[in-house]
Amino acid sequence: VQLQASGGGVVQAGDSLRLSCAASGRTLTNWYMGWFRQAPEKEREFIGGISWNTGRTWYGDSVKGRFTISRDNAKNTAYLQMNSLKPEDTAVYICAAKSSAAREYNDWGQGTLVTVSS
Repeated sequence: VQLQASGGGVVQAGDSLRLSCAASGRTLTNWYMGWFRQAPEKEREFIGGISWNTGRTWYGDSVKGRFTISRDNAKNTAYLQMNSLKPEDTAVYICAAKSSAAREYNDWGQGTLVTVSS
């Protein structure tokens, strides 16, 4: 599956931003989509994921209560709603996908840069 993330930009601390991840090449039935981020000189961090079939979501501790993942089956697109952004949220945000049979995410998008100024 091919993934295209979009929606990044420069925002102020406290602002909100919504990222999109459009999938193509196949429907995501029985797949999972995840969001990750990578800040300069830091390891890639898992933000959260969503089951395409059920819509069930789960999140990393650093974003719980501020970020929400959702999906639109008809558009084959997932979203990452980010609220109360902080300067430490500055990173390249990347979406990834895996089938239910896969142990790890194996299809990756190119990422979109989010910069949060103080």
